Amino acid sequence: MTTLFNKNSNVFNIKNGLLCFFILTVFSCNKSGNTVIPQKDTTASKPPPVQVNFPKTTYNPINLDTTKLFNTIPVVHDLARTDLSEISGAAASRTNPGILYIHNDSGNSNQVYLTNGNGDNKGTLTLIPVGNRDWEDIAVGPGPVPGKNYIYVGDIGDNNSKYPSVLIYRFPEPDLTGKALPVSLNIDSLDIIELKYPDGPRNAETLMVDPLTKDIYIVSKESNLAKVYVALYPQSIKSATVMTPVVQLYMNKATAGDISPDGSEILLRSNELIWYWKFPAGTYISTGLLTAPQVAPYANNEPQGEGICFAADDSGYYTDTEIRDHPGHLATISFYKRK
Repeated sequence: MTTLFNKNSNVFNIKNGLLCFFILTVFSCNKSGNTVIPQKDTTASKPPPVQVNFPKTTYNPINLDTTKLFNTIPVVHDLARTDLSEISGAAASRTNPGILYIHNDSGNSNQVYLTNGNGDNKGTLTLIPVGNRDWEDIAVGPGPVPGKNYIYVGDIGDNNSKYPSVLIYRFPEPDLTGKALPVSLNIDSLDIIELKYPDGPRNAETLMVDPLTKDIYIVSKESNLAKVYVALYPQSIKSATVMTPVVQLYMNKATAGDISPDGSEILLRSNELIWYWKFPAGTYISTGLLTAPQVAPYANNEPQGEGICFAADDSGYYTDTEIRDHPGHLATISFYKRK
């Protein structure tokens, strides 16, 4: 398991203020009298971005067909919890029927919240070993132990494209059978999967897990661009893995995505629209994403649409929204039923 920590072994406690003054030209002194060896400024020597070739799509992204598979008017429910103003992901449980997992993004608690299609409060999972640098998406899928379902939390946000790597937190879904709801559970052990982009740091808000291969997909959030990367299974939990480029899409600022439980459908969304792919059986994700998607229904009822996921029973898909910067709006769960 990867362990994240900071060491400050180059800090020396200098009790004599005069000594601190005389060595100021070599060391920098802080207000407490501690002397810190200055770190090398690597800004000037930062290497230029690595050029990576992505397969590119050939369809016109502004002239796509509209799918007729889903109702155009969603069923919308307010969240019972009113303290979740920065929701940034959604995933449907495979172990606990009807349960949805959602979470807040950067700087908020290290917690996953349980709800359902009605917006009820079903509990909280607290990820004890880690913090929330910038959790941006969540997924449910298979993992290391056959037959078990896992929750994947994507600490992948990076608005300033400065982090050398991003982190995925993976742990088995808790079985809520027989438990009184809402639950409050601590997740004391989890896998930390460290991933790096082949072409340098970038911002992302989309995490997807292939239910057939256990591969992890991340989609960048960029203006009029969405680069898709994959970390093939098995992903290391001992060292960082450099992801592989998959495809370059022309979607503006993707905020979430999901792969259906049978692996044959994909949803990818932004604040403004939703794209939908349906693949023939046996199609690899990397191949399918090169084909033209259809536009899926979106009622534009969310001030800052952030999350999306398929229902576990294949009955449709859910969306949710952030409301922090939109006074007067309530956090909601919207459901688009399959016809």
